[in-house]
Amino acid sequence: MNAPEPGLPMAVPAEGLPARVRIHEVGARDGLQNEKAIVPAVVKAEFVRRLAGTGLTTIEATSFVHPKWVPQLADAEELFPAVADLPVSLPVLVPNERGLDRALALGARRVAVFASATESFARANLNRTVDEALAMFEPVVARAKAQDVHVRGYLSMCFGDPWEGAVPVPQVVRVCRALLDMGCDELSLGDTIGVATPGHVTALLTALAEAAVPVSALGVHFHDTYGQALSNTLAALQRGVTTVDASAGGLGGCPYAKSATGNLATEDLVWMLRGLGIDTGVDLGRLVATSVWMAAHLGRPSPSRTVRALSHQEQ
Repeated sequence: MNAPEPGLPMAVPAEGLPARVRIHEVGARDGLQNEKAIVPAVVKAEFVRRLAGTGLTTIEATSFVHPKWVPQLADAEELFPAVADLPVSLPVLVPNERGLDRALALGARRVAVFASATESFARANLNRTVDEALAMFEPVVARAKAQDVHVRGYLSMCFGDPWEGAVPVPQVVRVCRALLDMGCDELSLGDTIGVATPGHVTALLTALAEAAVPVSALGVHFHDTYGQALSNTLAALQRGVTTVDASAGGLGGCPYAKSATGNLATEDLVWMLRGLGIDTGVDLGRLVATSVWMAAHLGRPSPSRTVRALSHQEQ
């Protein structure tokens, strides 16, 4: 079975929540980048196409990072043209100007840069300090904006760092403000190792509002390491966030933070939002079927509770 029971979950709206949420689907990029076995480009392209068929409107396609660092995404030049005709937004990650050149050459209209709120992760991921990384991104963002390309700024380690521990809220706000000031259209607040809790999420979003960071420019990206991703998402929705990152089937981790586990599963998110009466435009049955299909290619069941419940996969 790949569709919910009729009438379930029952929609019971709660006050103070948005009427609609845009899901920023990251399964094809963030979800697959840490897979040890190379997934063929043709399979990735079919994954993106199936995701588009579920009603998702934003599907992160790939990353134009050097193949040495993320071998799984070495096929970006092959993959992106194979899905570029889809009527959805297809953001791509560009770590530097060379990555931007490669993306623009293929007609990408939405790109993302990847910053860190902590010095330790900036060193591990980019071999730079936080400020050196921001300086590296400035010309990338400026050139993208000069060509009317939408720029997203990912910010990792917003809630905790495996080397530094707790991350002070003002430290996160400073980097967010810097990314916006250099021209990013949107920011994604990353709980890279999944240690956030709802009160922490509320405190950060309150501090960002006080720093004149518009909530309309914010998305949230939670990992489910400690089972907190949905509760953290709800806290963000209560503060006005309407963009939520999620990964079909709960795929993903982080190659530079070994304690990071899977992303929030898109199916689990859609189930919760449906129960809250929040529109996503996503066909949950098709989404489940897509994740079951990809799980078969990866040779293991999806960790998503909703996928397992609706497809009767072994627990």
